[in-house]
Amino acid sequence: MSVYLSKSEQETEELGRRLAQGLPDGAVVALYGDLGAGKTAFVRGMARGLGLSCRVSSPTFTIVNEYLGRRELIHFDMYRLGSAEELFDIGWEDYLSRGAVCAVEWSENVREAFTGEEITVSIRRLGACEREITVEGAALC
Repeated sequence: MSVYLSKSEQETEELGRRLAQGLPDGAVVALYGDLGAGKTAFVRGMARGLGLSCRVSSPTFTIVNEYLGRRELIHFDMYRLGSAEELFDIGWEDYLSRGAVCAVEWSENVREAFTGEEITVSIRRLGACEREITVEGAALC
């Protein structure tokens, strides 16, 4: 487990970029944190670390956004889901079988879907701009 201090949205994105650079295809990143903690900013950085130049936004209403390029990132937002069963209903296993890197916001809503092999990123607000970011299961490049 590693703990990082981010003092800005840009630093949060940079930590996401550094994490993604070392991720193998098929990695699942479970993100935890309150509303506005910086989960989507972290995923924006992950996209850059995977070599993607697309615009990354929260898929709160669509539930899933797919970003394609040299590598693939599938971005889930589980805020509106009530259980892991709903995640399986939208094709969770099919997404996993594609071998893309998967980033899952609001992972606490679908804990039962995880195998224990996922990388966990917890973001805690310390102030207006400061965040404490804890990463378990992977090292940052």
